[in-house]
Amino acid sequence: MIRRRQFTHAGLLLPLTAALSSQVLSSQALAAKAQGDPSPSSRKILLDTDIGSDIDDAVALAYLLRQPRCELLGITTVTGDAQGRARLAAALCEAASVETPIYPGEETPLFVDSMQTDAPQTRRLKSREATFPNHAAIEFLRDTVHAHPHEVTLLAVGPLTNIATLFARYPETPALLAELVIMGGKFSDYPTPWGPTEWNVIVDPHAARQVFAAAVPKITATGLDITWQVSMSPEEVKARFREDPLLEIVLDWSKVWFEERELLHFHDPLTAATLFNPSLCRFQSGDVYVDLESKPIPGVTSFRENPASTIQVATNVDSDAFFKEYFSVFHQ
Repeated sequence: MIRRRQFTHAGLLLPLTAALSSQVLSSQALAAKAQGDPSPSSRKILLDTDIGSDIDDAVALAYLLRQPRCELLGITTVTGDAQGRARLAAALCEAASVETPIYPGEETPLFVDSMQTDAPQTRRLKSREATFPNHAAIEFLRDTVHAHPHEVTLLAVGPLTNIATLFARYPETPALLAELVIMGGKFSDYPTPWGPTEWNVIVDPHAARQVFAAAVPKITATGLDITWQVSMSPEEVKARFREDPLLEIVLDWSKVWFEERELLHFHDPLTAATLFNPSLCRFQSGDVYVDLESKPIPGVTSFRENPASTIQVATNVDSDAFFKEYFSVFHQ
C-alpha cells in the first residue's frame, strides 16, 4: 500500500445534539461580541477533518480553537472510525472551552476500497464514552452553509468524501460557500517521498475529482509539495508544544505518531493558517485535474495555469512566517 507521510494519514466533550445550532460560535468570537467588537476580520469556518491518523489535524484544530478570528461553526469527521475521530475533536474543544457541533461523517470512499480504517490517536484518549449522531454530518454541513449564504469557508483537511457527498446530494450548496479551502493534491515537481501522489486525494480520488470540478465561487488548495517544506523534529515539537495546555494534549497524542515517524509536517496547520494570513504562501490561479487512471494508483493531480480559473493553488511558502503565525495565537 502506498502511503503519504509514510503513507499513513490515518474526547471529551459530552455529545452535542443537532439542537445545537450551526450558528454556535467559538468562545473567542462570543467574547468579542460581548465587548461590542464585531470582529470584522473574523471568518466563519466549518472544519472537515480526519483527525486521529496524522497528528497534523490535531495541530491544526488547536490553532483554530485559539485563533480569535475563527468562528468555528462546527466539525465533521471523515474516513474510518469517524466516531473516534469525533471524540478526539471533542477532547480538544473541551480543553479550549469551545462548544461547537461535532458530527461523524462518511467512513468509506465513493468507489475505491478503504485505505484508512482506524484512528490510532484514540489510544491516547482517557475516556471513550461519548458518542455523536451518526448519518447527520452531510445535512449539518448543508444546513450551516444555507444558514450563512456566501459567508462560510469550508476547510477540508482530509479525504474529500464528505464534501463530494454534500455537493452531490445538495447541488445548490457549492455556490453558497464563500470559499472551499483544501489541504490536498500535489501541483509541482517538488520532491516528496511518494512521487506525484498525495494521501487525501488518493484515499478517495473520485471525490477529489468531483470537488475540484464543483461550482464553488473560490477554491484554494495547498498541496503536499508546499506543506512538505514545513516540519519539526520530535525534540522541537516537545519544546514548543509545552507552551500551552491545548498543545500539551496534542503533544501527548503525538507519541503515537512519532512511534513510526521522524518528523511532524504541518500540512493541515499551514492550510488553516493561510485563512488568516494569506501572505504565508504565494498562490496561482489555474485548473486542477485529478487523474482516475493514473498508475500505480488513481488520484494523481495536475495543475495548469489559468488566470480566469476560480481555483488557486499554493506555489511557495515562507516557513519562518508560518511558525510565527502559528504560535502567535498561543501567546495572547
